[in-house]
Amino acid sequence: MTLSVDSAAASLMQEGLVQAVVVGADRIAANGDVANKVGTYPLALAARAHEIPFYVAAPRSTIDPACPDGASIPIEERAPAEVAEGFGPRTAPNGVQIRNPAFDVTPANLITALVTEAGVIQPLNGRCIAANLEKPGISAG
Repeated sequence: MTLSVDSAAASLMQEGLVQAVVVGADRIAANGDVANKVGTYPLALAARAHEIPFYVAAPRSTIDPACPDGASIPIEERAPAEVAEGFGPRTAPNGVQIRNPAFDVTPANLITALVTEAGVIQPLNGRCIAANLEKPGISAG
């Protein structure tokens, strides 16, 4: 395994140095769309472009069966100052509009499989997700 900064991932994929991508999830919609830290969606796009499997590993408690799809997941916007003044002194011009989303949504069609404590969900779709949620819980003991 090799650890790298997020911004180098696509280049490493292009060089053939990545065999698989595994990310977490903050929320998973009933159809398999995944909300995770911002930057996950472009990572999934790069993996798809380079034919690299893209897995999401998350507890079943992350799956929200009442949320139909990724468009229904509210995306938190963080303070503009985190971008404009992230290194102390202001680096962004005054008056410029700043967007600072904390999360993005990766569509289910870019995800190879979802891995939960109850097993692997593949293909990733509403029917398979519902079946995983019906499995008995795993006890910690």
